[in-house]
Amino acid sequence: MQIRVKCSCGDNCPEWAMIELQGMVEVQPQFQDRLQNLKIGVLCRPSSPETYTFTVGYHELTGTKMPLKKPLLVLNKVKEGGEEGGTGRVELEVIGIIRHRILFKTRPKALISTNNEGQSYSCIKQIAELQAQRHGELKRLP
Repeated sequence: MQIRVKCSCGDNCPEWAMIELQGMVEVQPQFQDRLQNLKIGVLCRPSSPETYTFTVGYHELTGTKMPLKKPLLVLNKVKEGGEEGGTGRVELEVIGIIRHRILFKTRPKALISTNNEGQSYSCIKQIAELQAQRHGELKRLP
């Protein structure tokens, strides 16, 4: 069976990144059936372009951006024609390319409290303002 791979974005494929965590992310039972688009944390780049923080609940992880040895493609399976149960053509559409991974290999730091001057607060504030801009409701946070 031949599967065609097509790319409609030309040379400008969207860049994706892969997040690599040590250990396991366990989903609470009430979210088991709703994993798609489930927000598990906030990813920020607070200082340098190579250092990232990932805040999950009251835990903060610090990671570094690393290149992959070989890039990976993000594909979307598209079925064309054919009856149900019949043999339709299958194509794979390129929707992105992954060239980097963000590796979080240290134990998480516990966030007991967050003050207005803290790095975690400024990162969350930055994300909230970006989301407000996207929705046209820009409100400045203190």
